[in-house]
Amino acid sequence: MTRHTPHLKIAILGGGPSALFIYKRLVESGRSNIEIDIFEKGGRLGAGMPYSADGANDEHITNVSGNEIPDIVTPVAEWICTLPKDTLDKFRIDPKQFNEYKTLPRLLFGQYLGDQFKLLQKQAKEAGIVTNVHFNCTVTDVVDNAANEKVTVTLNGESSAEFDRVIICTGHLWPKKYEGKIEGYYDSPYPPSKLTFKANHPVAVRGSSLTAIDAIRTLGRYNGTFDKDERGKVVYKVKASSPDFKIQMHSRNGLLPALRFHLEDSHLGKDTILTADEIAAVRAKNEGFLPLDYVFDKNFKAGVQQNDPAYYEEIKDLSIEGFVAKVMELRERVDAFKLLAAEYTEADRSIKRRESIYWKEMLGVLSFAMNYPAKYFAAEDMLRLKRELMPLISVVIAYVPQSSAAEMLAMHQAGHLDIVSVGDDSKVEALDTGGIIYHYTDEHGEHHEQYQTFVDCIGQPHLSFDELPFKGLVDGKTVSRAKLYFRDQQQGKQEQEKQGDQVGVDRDGRYYLTVPGVTINDSFQAVDEYNALNERIYIMAVPFIGGYNPDYSGLDFGEAASVAIVKTLLA
Repeated sequence: MTRHTPHLKIAILGGGPSALFIYKRLVESGRSNIEIDIFEKGGRLGAGMPYSADGANDEHITNVSGNEIPDIVTPVAEWICTLPKDTLDKFRIDPKQFNEYKTLPRLLFGQYLGDQFKLLQKQAKEAGIVTNVHFNCTVTDVVDNAANEKVTVTLNGESSAEFDRVIICTGHLWPKKYEGKIEGYYDSPYPPSKLTFKANHPVAVRGSSLTAIDAIRTLGRYNGTFDKDERGKVVYKVKASSPDFKIQMHSRNGLLPALRFHLEDSHLGKDTILTADEIAAVRAKNEGFLPLDYVFDKNFKAGVQQNDPAYYEEIKDLSIEGFVAKVMELRERVDAFKLLAAEYTEADRSIKRRESIYWKEMLGVLSFAMNYPAKYFAAEDMLRLKRELMPLISVVIAYVPQSSAAEMLAMHQAGHLDIVSVGDDSKVEALDTGGIIYHYTDEHGEHHEQYQTFVDCIGQPHLSFDELPFKGLVDGKTVSRAKLYFRDQQQGKQEQEKQGDQVGVDRDGRYYLTVPGVTINDSFQAVDEYNALNERIYIMAVPFIGGYNPDYSGLDFGEAASVAIVKTLLA
């Protein structure tokens, strides 16, 4: 007797890079009995926020090279040769000089992703898969109907449609708190077109991440010019209309992110991810938890030992805290811009020789490998990760493009860019009259600096359960707050005294830590408060799964998540 697989109606909410990888897996599945609806709030597929005008101008560069991009349909170096001359001229690209180790302007990369989506749509049609694309369509609610095993998707607050499976790929979200209400206050630098103004005064930027660098490159251009001197070095000259323009970066630790270098493994150790069997075996020996120290030894120290034995000898006996202290001590001792200049030379050498800086590469591998099993960490390990390891990881694996670093150095040397360490207890006070006062304390005492213009550049925030825009999932109790239990109940009690509402006690008296976003399982399925998975709804919208995926990283994250989702969805 032949078993007939039922026809599946699948909705993908969002049409950016994450949706692209989901769609690719579905198209390549060999299943023709599926119908796919893609809902995109903009007018094009593939680019999402980071690679479209919503997140980039011409001056913004990707922090990955062609060889680091997961396989889609056509390699970037091959695709470049198909572009018309006017496009290549606009972005100053010579296809004869281009190779897979080059980075691309973000807007051009968005065009690449859009073209890949079109190729996949063509493949889908040839495979008999129906694809319906809905542009300029905002999903305003999602409701699970357990009775008829369907999910209702509401569009633009009006019409609705039913599906068998829904994958939420809504991507970046930048909630507005004061922007539009307080003059000169920007909750994010996106879209960057809003920063194309003259600023004949100091501008405060919060953060020193890639998000901050985006703002710096845009504001720098509209208030000055970048040129090259006789030695080919980038120099900055402020415009006559903005003599008092300066950007003051405010960073928790006063550090700048590290530069891109050559990666020996351009896909950051995808083969190093702990297997389900290994995770299960380790958890069985540790009261159901996966120790952070185990992941650190397995996915960081072991790689350093293999690739850089001399450096391994320096760190082999160090704990996570000891290793972070060793690396941070060096970074904090050296002036941030002097360190940036030194790392610029080091990264240039690494790329030209195609030689990795192994400890930095292994930190990237660790970040990638720990992301997926992080939901099995004890609460105290998650706190260690956030307080100790993540500040270092966020600095070292930012992979700042060299062109960005060259411009930052030029602005600093010209006296129009600086950085100040503000510590953990700094506060930004929005003023009704416009602008802000930045309150912080350092070794010189308390500071209360007033700024006419402020740009919040701390990067994509991990959003809370309460900020989920689909209230039907909350009201229907389809989703639950993400939480991690303490292994040591005494530490749980101590943390509750320190953190208050963030730490709770369940009906059995066990302490738990509430982390950002919603609960998901290993297949990214929504999980309710009774720990029951929902086989109809998958969540890979990064702002809402940050509690269980503390260091999601762009394209690599999207590709790996798509494998897990589609494997379960079509099982």
